[in-house]
Amino acid sequence: MIERMFKLKENKTNVKTEVLAGLTTFMTMAYILAVNPNILSATGMDKGALVIATALASFVGTILMAVLANYPFALAPGMGLNAYFAFTVVGLHQYSWQLALAAVFTEGLIFIILSVTNVREAIFNAIPMTLKAAVSVGIGLFIAFIGFQNAKIIVNHDSTLVTINSFKGGPETVGAVLALIGVLLTALMLVKGIKGGILYGIAITWILGIICQVAGIYVPNAEAGFYSLIPTAFFSHDLSSFGKIFGQVANFDAWGNVDVLDFIVVMFAFLFVDIFDTIGTLIGCATKADMLDKDGKLPRIKGALLADAIATLLGSVFGTSTTTTYVESASGVSAGGRTGLASVVTGFLFLVAIFFAPLFITIPSFATAPALIIVGFYMMGAVLHIPFQDMAEGIPAFLCIIMMPIGYSISEGISIGVISYTVINLLTGKAKEKKISVLMYILTVLFILKYIFLKY
Repeated sequence: MIERMFKLKENKTNVKTEVLAGLTTFMTMAYILAVNPNILSATGMDKGALVIATALASFVGTILMAVLANYPFALAPGMGLNAYFAFTVVGLHQYSWQLALAAVFTEGLIFIILSVTNVREAIFNAIPMTLKAAVSVGIGLFIAFIGFQNAKIIVNHDSTLVTINSFKGGPETVGAVLALIGVLLTALMLVKGIKGGILYGIAITWILGIICQVAGIYVPNAEAGFYSLIPTAFFSHDLSSFGKIFGQVANFDAWGNVDVLDFIVVMFAFLFVDIFDTIGTLIGCATKADMLDKDGKLPRIKGALLADAIATLLGSVFGTSTTTTYVESASGVSAGGRTGLASVVTGFLFLVAIFFAPLFITIPSFATAPALIIVGFYMMGAVLHIPFQDMAEGIPAFLCIIMMPIGYSISEGISIGVISYTVINLLTGKAKEKKISVLMYILTVLFILKYIFLKY
């Protein structure tokens, strides 16, 4: 049955590999169970309810990806999108969180239409192979950068924006050192050809952290954001808090005064970021897994995009911000995941996480950081497919790559990549030779208009 459903032999994989890949992806993404509730609770939403909503949205979205597309990609409430939801839409513009959820719901509906009518698929196919490779590399750098930040190896700096940790002591330094040890241990296991090296790296780094805490080397400081690494509880069965946010998307009384134009702009902002983050993630992960065909197209992409769209809509009903395909899926792909069976494993772990949330949210960010850094290395391999000797190809690819980490956005990298690719090839008379599609021209215009008119 499993073979018939997921076509394991056809995809040159097996049950053991897929299960391990699913575990790896989950472990790399588990931080969202803690981070998303922390961010969204700034709106006044119940934190306990948000843990449940986050886990449910991740479960449903990831299972949909397995069923509709048979891909090893996982979904969860998107980082960046949740911050936009909490701090811009609700915090800055004073919308109620119920109305913000309505904007996400509307976005999901539009996404479903765009997916069914093949508009999103057409956008995916319109992006040239060079830019697809660049997107994969850019995501790799972005993931690695997030890993270095999560571990506090890279920290904020007033003059240079970022700098390396001073390593002067405290829990921040301990976490950074353990993350570096985790990177080395993970690298050693991978060099030795140990399957599941990424997953083992996460577990070992976490265990080392627990040892440091027991020995008094790591001292938790909740006010500074450094929590205990030792689980205080393993099981929670009280789900009653979920009712505080479930279905609140339809609480019209809580919407307040709605400016239709502002609502459209907010909804469009969610829509724009999500559509290109998703496309970018699919390109990056599919490139890493060698899933693209000779024309650079992703088979069954319609199902993948539809899963993403439905997950966004249902996630808003559950009470969370936009649910999207996760770049951390690349960790599972790197561990050998090639089918939806890996997604099924990841999805059910998120479902289980509802009841074991106190355990899973204890996994520190410095323990998952080595996985993100190593995955970044893996995704750099796509740079070999970029013809840098052709300046008209190489320069847009470079701009796409570099803008993702320094702009802290997959979609911004794609925007700059598309604009520069079209403009450079058009003005140098290479557009006809490169067979730039009409849709690429449309995307270029839309991206330029976005920078001119989109205020937030």
